[in-house]
Amino acid sequence: MWGGRFSGTIDEHMARFNNSFAFDHRMWDEDIRGSMAWARQLAHAGILTPDELLAILRGLETVRAEFAKRHFVVHPSDEDIHTAVERRLTEIVGDVAGKLHTGRSRNDQVATDTRLWTLGALRRVECALRDVQNALLTQAEAAKTALMPGYTHLQRAQPVLTTHWLLSHFWRLERDHARLVECLERTSTLPLGSGALAGTSLDIDRSVLAKDLGFNAISFNSLDAVSDRDFIVEWLFCAAMIGVHLSQLAEDLIIYSSTEFGFVTLDEAFATGSSLMPQKKNPDSLELTRGKAGRLIGNLVTLLTLLKGLPSTYNKDLQEDKEPLFDAVDTLELTLPVVAGVIRTSRFHYNRMREALDDGMLATDVADYLVEHGVPFREAHRVVGVLVSEAETRQVQLSKLSLEVYRAVHPAFDDDIYMVFNLDRSAAARRVPGATSAEAVQEQLKQARACLRET
Repeated sequence: MWGGRFSGTIDEHMARFNNSFAFDHRMWDEDIRGSMAWARQLAHAGILTPDELLAILRGLETVRAEFAKRHFVVHPSDEDIHTAVERRLTEIVGDVAGKLHTGRSRNDQVATDTRLWTLGALRRVECALRDVQNALLTQAEAAKTALMPGYTHLQRAQPVLTTHWLLSHFWRLERDHARLVECLERTSTLPLGSGALAGTSLDIDRSVLAKDLGFNAISFNSLDAVSDRDFIVEWLFCAAMIGVHLSQLAEDLIIYSSTEFGFVTLDEAFATGSSLMPQKKNPDSLELTRGKAGRLIGNLVTLLTLLKGLPSTYNKDLQEDKEPLFDAVDTLELTLPVVAGVIRTSRFHYNRMREALDDGMLATDVADYLVEHGVPFREAHRVVGVLVSEAETRQVQLSKLSLEVYRAVHPAFDDDIYMVFNLDRSAAARRVPGATSAEAVQEQLKQARACLRET
């Protein structure tokens, strides 16, 4: 493709070093689609005759069929997917294939192929993410008004509805979904027509070209267009955040499925055993999910590091953008269905969750009681802290302390203090939007269903 400038041959090690076909071959369909659209514009510009256009389009369809059927024969000279397609096209239609690259550079060609491939990948990941959200929503609806301990610092904090906890993971993924949608919009910008860096002198209608390929817009600056990989960085950030959120969900389920907690039982289809200990049932699906987050974060850091010192415009460093991109997509397309399956098949033990609740989780409610009786919150907080310490010393629950003990710590207490020790009442009292009362959670469920219907 560029041999006319050189009198010698490329070093064997350099050839392998330079070759990207091993990983960018997966963009074969995008490359063929882009070439077909470009051929139509070359015909519009008078570079190709109608017969030449027909021959090229038919030839490209033949190449597409060979890739689709896995019959495409790779040659050692196929430096990348672009040269491979052009080489095979030349074998099929002859020298007219040499006209296809008129006005086009591999710089804008690879940028176009990569955007097209990323758009398809984003849509697939979006669907897989929605499946996880659907699984969470199904379990959340099934939990109804079951209570469980809410935790901070992995210490029992306050009672919450199990539905509320499940939906907390739904909303994290909903933010991820919103980012994917925004990333799709920004990725859908056509760089083709930018040439190597300065654009093309041909009579190319880039707006028609964009519509032909399904892009929403065209790039404004050819220098920027051939080097812009922001859309990959943005995707990798989206992927990393999805990975982090899946990891957090996995960690909760790993803890809650342990014998010590016993809140949930994982289906055997998503667990493994031990090669030594027959009794073991390991949550490997979730541990792998947790581990994949580090891989996704690493892909993001790789590309940011790659881009940070590049001069304008295209530099061969950018060939290194593909593997992190592909790996992130592959990782999530492998992980998301597993997580959806784990959630969908897990059995939640609401009685065990309820048994894990205790009066100590109502300490804040006791403080609120004092506030309702005119005591400043900071003083109420101190008073309840003294009562908690007293209960621990006596090895009893807060509700078992006598009224005399309560009144000795603060005179605002009366015998109605014992009405506070009702776990359902505590959750029901938190009625503000976004809180854990049944009414507030029902509104969350309504909003969650609406989010899924919008897809």
